[in-house]
Amino acid sequence: MDLDLRKLRYFTAVAELGHFGRAAEQLHIAQPVLSRQIRALEQELGCALLERTTRAVRLTPAGEQLQKDAPGVLAAAHAATQRTHGAARGADRLAIGFAPGLTLSTAVRAYTQTHPGVEIELLHLKWYDQAEALRDGRADIGYLRRPFDGEGLRTVPIGSEPQVACLPTGHPLARRRRLVRADLDGEPVLDPATRRATTIEEKFELVAAGVGIALVPRSVARYYARPDLVHRPVTDTGTFELCLAVAEGRQHRHVQDFLDVATSALTERR
Repeated sequence: MDLDLRKLRYFTAVAELGHFGRAAEQLHIAQPVLSRQIRALEQELGCALLERTTRAVRLTPAGEQLQKDAPGVLAAAHAATQRTHGAARGADRLAIGFAPGLTLSTAVRAYTQTHPGVEIELLHLKWYDQAEALRDGRADIGYLRRPFDGEGLRTVPIGSEPQVACLPTGHPLARRRRLVRADLDGEPVLDPATRRATTIEEKFELVAAGVGIALVPRSVARYYARPDLVHRPVTDTGTFELCLAVAEGRQHRHVQDFLDVATSALTERR
Protein backbone atom coordinates (compact mmCIF):
# COMPACT_ATOMS: atom_id res chain seq x y z
CA MET A 1 0.00 0.00 0.00
CA ASP A 2 1.26 3.48 -0.92
CA LEU A 3 0.97 6.18 1.75
CA ASP A 4 -1.13 9.11 0.52
CA LEU A 5 0.84 12.28 1.30
CA ARG A 6 -2.25 14.48 1.32
CA LYS A 7 -3.93 12.30 3.94
CA LEU A 8 -0.67 12.27 5.89
CA ARG A 9 -0.59 16.09 5.93
CA TYR A 10 -4.20 16.10 7.14
CA PHE A 11 -3.37 13.62 9.91
CA THR A 12 -0.36 15.70 10.98
CA ALA A 13 -2.54 18.80 11.38
CA VAL A 14 -5.08 16.93 13.51
CA ALA A 15 -2.35 15.33 15.61
CA GLU A 16 -0.62 18.66 16.26
CA LEU A 17 -3.79 20.61 17.09
CA GLY A 18 -5.69 17.80 18.82
CA HIS A 19 -8.94 19.00 17.29
CA PHE A 20 -10.69 18.35 13.96
CA GLY A 21 -12.33 21.77 13.77
CA ARG A 22 -9.12 23.76 14.28
CA ALA A 23 -7.24 21.46 11.90
CA ALA A 24 -9.90 21.92 9.22
CA GLU A 25 -9.64 25.70 9.59
CA GLN A 26 -5.86 25.56 9.26
CA LEU A 27 -6.10 23.34 6.18
CA HIS A 28 -8.93 25.44 4.66
CA ILE A 29 -11.19 22.44 4.15
CA ALA A 30 -14.57 21.44 5.58
CA GLN A 31 -14.48 19.41 8.80
CA PRO A 32 -16.56 16.49 7.39
CA VAL A 33 -14.10 16.20 4.51
CA LEU A 34 -11.19 16.09 6.94
CA SER A 35 -12.91 13.42 9.05
CA ARG A 36 -13.53 11.24 5.98
CA GLN A 37 -9.90 11.56 4.87
CA ILE A 38 -8.58 10.52 8.30
CA ARG A 39 -10.94 7.53 8.43
CA ALA A 40 -9.82 6.56 4.95
CA LEU A 41 -6.17 6.73 6.08
CA GLU A 42 -6.97 4.51 9.07
CA GLN A 43 -8.68 2.00 6.78
CA GLU A 44 -5.70 1.99 4.40
CA LEU A 45 -3.27 1.42 7.26
CA GLY A 46 -5.53 -1.12 8.95
CA CYS A 47 -5.35 0.48 12.40
CA ALA A 48 -6.87 3.28 14.48
CA LEU A 49 -4.75 6.42 14.68
CA LEU A 50 -6.99 8.61 16.84
CA GLU A 51 -9.30 8.18 19.81
CA ARG A 52 -12.18 10.60 19.28
CA THR A 53 -14.10 12.32 22.07
CA THR A 54 -16.74 15.03 21.98
CA ARG A 55 -14.17 17.74 22.72
CA ALA A 56 -10.83 16.58 21.35
CA VAL A 57 -8.85 13.70 19.91
CA ARG A 58 -6.02 11.65 21.37
CA LEU A 59 -3.40 9.68 19.53
CA THR A 60 -3.34 5.91 19.76
CA PRO A 61 0.10 4.21 19.99
CA ALA A 62 -0.06 3.76 16.20
CA GLY A 63 -0.96 7.43 15.81
CA GLU A 64 1.96 8.50 18.02
CA GLN A 65 4.34 6.49 15.84
CA LEU A 66 2.95 7.95 12.63
CA GLN A 67 3.21 11.47 14.07
CA LYS A 68 6.91 10.86 14.75
CA ASP A 69 7.54 9.51 11.24
CA ALA A 70 5.35 11.93 9.27
CA PRO A 71 7.62 15.02 9.26
CA GLY A 72 10.51 13.08 7.74
CA VAL A 73 8.27 11.52 5.08
CA LEU A 74 6.72 14.84 4.11
CA ALA A 75 10.07 16.64 4.10
CA ALA A 76 11.67 13.94 1.95
CA ALA A 77 8.82 14.18 -0.54
CA HIS A 78 9.22 17.98 -0.66
CA ALA A 79 12.98 17.63 -1.18
CA ALA A 80 12.43 15.16 -4.02
CA THR A 81 10.00 17.59 -5.66
CA GLN A 82 12.50 20.46 -5.35
CA ARG A 83 15.30 18.36 -6.84
CA THR A 84 13.06 17.31 -9.73
CA HIS A 85 12.09 20.92 -10.47
CA GLY A 86 15.76 21.92 -10.27
CA ALA A 87 16.72 19.22 -12.75
CA ALA A 88 13.95 20.35 -15.10
CA ARG A 89 15.30 23.92 -14.97
CA GLY A 90 18.82 22.68 -15.51
CA ALA A 91 19.86 24.24 -12.21
CA ASP A 92 22.78 23.05 -10.13
CA ARG A 93 21.55 22.84 -6.55
CA LEU A 94 22.85 21.98 -3.09
CA ALA A 95 20.65 21.55 -0.02
CA ILE A 96 22.58 22.41 3.16
CA GLY A 97 21.11 21.51 6.54
CA PHE A 98 22.15 23.11 9.82
CA ALA A 99 21.46 22.33 13.48
CA PRO A 100 19.75 24.83 15.82
CA GLY A 101 21.98 27.76 16.74
CA LEU A 102 24.61 27.14 14.05
CA THR A 103 25.12 29.60 11.20
CA LEU A 104 26.36 28.87 7.69
CA SER A 105 26.43 32.32 6.13
CA THR A 106 30.25 32.59 6.16
CA ALA A 107 30.62 29.29 4.32
CA VAL A 108 27.80 30.01 1.86
CA ARG A 109 29.26 33.42 0.95
CA ALA A 110 32.70 31.92 0.41
CA TYR A 111 31.28 29.13 -1.74
CA THR A 112 29.03 31.27 -3.93
CA GLN A 113 31.92 33.59 -4.77
CA THR A 114 33.62 30.73 -6.65
CA HIS A 115 30.47 28.80 -7.65
CA PRO A 116 27.94 31.50 -8.61
CA GLY A 117 25.87 29.13 -10.73
CA VAL A 118 24.98 26.75 -7.89
CA GLU A 119 21.63 27.29 -6.21
CA ILE A 120 21.90 26.93 -2.41
CA GLU A 121 18.90 25.85 -0.33
CA LEU A 122 19.24 26.11 3.46
CA LEU A 123 17.34 23.69 5.66
CA HIS A 124 16.92 24.24 9.42
CA LEU A 125 17.12 20.84 11.12
CA LYS A 126 15.45 19.77 14.35
CA TRP A 127 17.84 18.54 17.04
CA TYR A 128 16.43 15.00 16.75
CA ASP A 129 16.47 14.95 12.95
CA GLN A 130 20.03 16.03 12.06
CA ALA A 131 21.44 12.81 10.63
CA GLU A 132 18.20 11.47 9.20
CA ALA A 133 17.89 14.48 6.88
CA LEU A 134 21.19 13.44 5.27
CA ARG A 135 20.31 9.76 5.03
CA ASP A 136 16.90 10.35 3.41
CA GLY A 137 18.24 12.93 0.94
CA ARG A 138 16.57 16.10 2.19
CA ALA A 139 20.01 17.62 2.73
CA ASP A 140 23.18 17.01 0.71
CA ILE A 141 25.45 18.32 3.48
CA GLY A 142 24.84 19.05 7.14
CA TYR A 143 26.49 21.36 9.66
CA LEU A 144 25.72 19.33 12.76
CA ARG A 145 26.29 19.17 16.48
CA ARG A 146 26.89 15.88 18.27
CA PRO A 147 25.42 13.71 19.62
CA PHE A 148 23.64 12.14 16.65
CA ASP A 149 23.51 8.73 15.00
CA GLY A 150 26.45 8.79 12.60
CA GLU A 151 25.70 5.48 10.88
CA GLY A 152 26.18 5.84 7.13
CA LEU A 153 27.68 9.33 7.39
CA ARG A 154 31.11 10.76 6.66
CA THR A 155 32.04 13.63 8.98
CA VAL A 156 34.62 16.43 8.99
CA PRO A 157 35.41 17.97 12.43
CA ILE A 158 34.95 21.74 12.67
CA GLY A 159 35.50 22.44 16.36
CA SER A 160 33.58 22.40 19.61
CA GLU A 161 31.58 24.70 21.85
CA PRO A 162 30.86 24.80 25.60
CA GLN A 163 27.67 24.04 27.46
CA VAL A 164 25.81 26.83 29.24
CA ALA A 165 22.96 26.96 31.74
CA CYS A 166 19.93 28.93 30.59
CA LEU A 167 18.07 30.61 33.48
CA PRO A 168 15.27 33.13 34.06
CA THR A 169 16.69 36.59 34.74
CA GLY A 170 15.30 36.52 38.29
CA HIS A 171 16.91 33.21 39.24
CA PRO A 172 19.47 33.45 42.10
CA LEU A 173 22.16 31.79 39.96
CA ALA A 174 21.68 34.43 37.24
CA ARG A 175 23.74 36.88 39.36
CA ARG A 176 26.88 34.75 38.96
CA ARG A 177 29.25 35.11 36.01
CA ARG A 178 29.98 31.36 35.75
CA LEU A 179 28.79 28.14 37.31
CA VAL A 180 29.95 24.62 38.08
CA ARG A 181 27.79 21.52 37.92
CA ALA A 182 27.50 21.36 41.71
CA ASP A 183 25.72 24.74 41.65
CA LEU A 184 22.86 23.05 39.80
CA ASP A 185 22.28 20.34 42.40
CA GLY A 186 18.63 20.37 43.36
CA GLU A 187 17.65 22.49 40.37
CA PRO A 188 14.99 21.06 38.01
CA VAL A 189 16.90 20.59 34.75
CA LEU A 190 14.77 20.20 31.62
CA ASP A 191 15.71 17.15 29.59
CA PRO A 192 13.78 14.60 27.48
CA ALA A 193 13.44 12.29 30.49
CA THR A 194 11.73 14.92 32.66
CA ARG A 195 9.96 17.31 30.28
CA ARG A 196 9.97 16.75 26.53
CA ALA A 197 10.19 19.86 24.34
CA THR A 198 10.01 19.43 20.57
CA THR A 199 11.70 22.75 19.78
CA ILE A 200 14.27 25.05 21.36
CA GLU A 201 11.61 27.75 21.53
CA GLU A 202 9.38 25.49 23.61
CA LYS A 203 12.24 24.65 25.98
CA PHE A 204 13.14 28.32 26.50
CA GLU A 205 9.50 29.21 27.09
CA LEU A 206 9.41 26.60 29.87
CA VAL A 207 12.59 28.09 31.35
CA ALA A 208 11.15 31.61 31.26
CA ALA A 209 7.99 30.31 32.96
CA GLY A 210 10.07 28.98 35.85
CA VAL A 211 9.47 25.29 35.13
CA GLY A 212 13.19 24.52 35.18
CA ILE A 213 16.60 25.42 33.76
CA ALA A 214 18.14 24.14 30.55
CA LEU A 215 21.67 23.06 29.67
CA VAL A 216 22.27 23.97 26.03
CA PRO A 217 25.15 24.68 23.63
CA ARG A 218 26.41 28.26 23.82
CA SER A 219 25.52 29.00 20.19
CA VAL A 220 21.90 28.01 20.85
CA ALA A 221 21.66 30.34 23.85
CA ARG A 222 23.11 33.21 21.82
CA TYR A 223 21.06 32.59 18.69
CA TYR A 224 17.77 32.40 20.61
CA ALA A 225 18.59 35.19 23.08
CA ARG A 226 15.61 36.83 24.77
CA PRO A 227 15.41 39.56 27.44
CA ASP A 228 13.81 37.38 30.14
CA LEU A 229 16.58 34.74 30.02
CA VAL A 230 20.32 34.69 30.73
CA HIS A 231 22.93 32.03 30.09
CA ARG A 232 25.97 31.27 32.20
CA PRO A 233 28.91 29.00 31.34
CA VAL A 234 29.16 25.73 33.27
CA THR A 235 32.92 25.33 33.49
CA ASP A 236 33.24 21.68 34.50
CA THR A 237 30.98 20.06 31.90
CA GLY A 238 31.88 18.67 28.50
CA THR A 239 31.76 20.39 25.13
CA PHE A 240 29.71 19.74 22.00
CA GLU A 241 31.60 18.65 18.88
CA LEU A 242 30.66 20.42 15.64
CA CYS A 243 31.14 18.85 12.23
CA LEU A 244 30.17 18.85 8.60
CA ALA A 245 28.55 15.62 7.48
CA VAL A 246 27.50 13.95 4.25
CA ALA A 247 25.92 10.58 3.54
CA GLU A 248 28.45 7.95 2.49
CA GLY A 249 28.36 7.40 -1.25
CA ARG A 250 26.69 10.73 -1.96
CA GLN A 251 27.68 11.44 -5.56
CA HIS A 252 26.52 15.05 -5.99
CA ARG A 253 29.29 16.73 -7.97
CA HIS A 254 29.34 19.89 -5.85
CA VAL A 255 29.45 18.22 -2.42
CA GLN A 256 33.22 17.92 -2.07
CA ASP A 257 33.77 21.49 -3.28
CA PHE A 258 31.39 22.82 -0.65
CA LEU A 259 32.96 20.64 2.06
CA ASP A 260 36.42 22.02 1.25
CA VAL A 261 35.28 25.64 1.25
CA ALA A 262 33.04 25.29 4.32
CA THR A 263 35.68 23.45 6.34
CA SER A 264 38.13 26.28 5.80
CA ALA A 265 35.60 29.08 6.35
CA LEU A 266 33.94 27.65 9.45
CA THR A 267 37.16 26.50 11.11
CA GLU A 268 38.76 29.91 10.56
CA ARG A 269 35.71 31.72 11.95
CA ARG A 270 35.63 29.59 15.09
